[in-house]
Amino acid sequence: MKFRRTLLLSLTIMLGMASLHAPSSAQQRLRVAGNFPNDHTASKMMEIFKKEVEAKTNGELQIDLFPNMQLGGASENVDQVRSGTVFAVVTSIAYFSRIVPEFEAVSLPFLFSNRDTALRVMDGPVGQQFDALLAKKGFIGLGYGELGFRNITNNVRPITSVEDIKGLKIRLQPNEVHMQTFRALGANPVAMDIKEVYSAMQQGVLDGHENPYNIIASRRFNEVQIYLSDSGHFYDFIMAAANKRLFEKLTKPQQKAVLDSMKDAMAWQRAEAAKIDDGWKQKLIDSGMKFTAISPEARTQFRNSTSGVVDGLKKRIDPGLVDVVIIESTK
Repeated sequence: MKFRRTLLLSLTIMLGMASLHAPSSAQQRLRVAGNFPNDHTASKMMEIFKKEVEAKTNGELQIDLFPNMQLGGASENVDQVRSGTVFAVVTSIAYFSRIVPEFEAVSLPFLFSNRDTALRVMDGPVGQQFDALLAKKGFIGLGYGELGFRNITNNVRPITSVEDIKGLKIRLQPNEVHMQTFRALGANPVAMDIKEVYSAMQQGVLDGHENPYNIIASRRFNEVQIYLSDSGHFYDFIMAAANKRLFEKLTKPQQKAVLDSMKDAMAWQRAEAAKIDDGWKQKLIDSGMKFTAISPEARTQFRNSTSGVVDGLKKRIDPGLVDVVIIESTK
């Protein structure tokens, strides 16, 4: 009898010890997709987010990451989040403009003179208004990071003036402001998901494209492009957004953990992206790309040629929002 009591006590202790190390019965797995290469700051930011969420929730939330287009292209990832098959996505803000066209207000050509101004605008009332619009469409905005100033590459000629852009078949993101901007410059713009761009340029279907230095380098577009400029015609944002219904199913502490973790991860991404931006540019030049700086006179020419894009946007979205963004960008 004594032996049985001892045995039962030992088993009870062993089961108790095992339960301390077992996963919580309330453990949930959340899938987060991204379309950036593994060595990009956006993908590394996702890793920081995962680590912090799991730590803050004591493992109740487990984050499964799918960077580098593992679940499809950027447009597909946005649709997956919208349907709820994926919890959240990290991508360019442009891929949300078909759902929330108001995002095009911060995509206007030559709107921002520097990254600090651009991020300040998104961190203020403008970003809050965007988040409210996202919520109406079934998303929760988790934060905005830096993708950077976008620059033109091509295989035909150096870009030194508006004349050099005319007639070029240039790939753009699916953003109407972007498309109208390049039509105003005389190019033949083509909207295309990022997953198709390398092969399209390699095969000559496209003359070129435009992207921040970090994307050009990390996607190895320098392998299929010759000429590089510093046009900086758009400043582009990374954004993270989650499915609203799935987010609201989380407990309040879990929701806070998700929001706080993404805030910390985005702060790291912004700082890191700014720090290494010039390095990406130099890497492209070192790889053999022929770099041409845009003169102040040419940049003024670009601005003048694209000035009508603002009026076109005001016909599609609230003109008051466009005016607020423009005013905020000059502060």
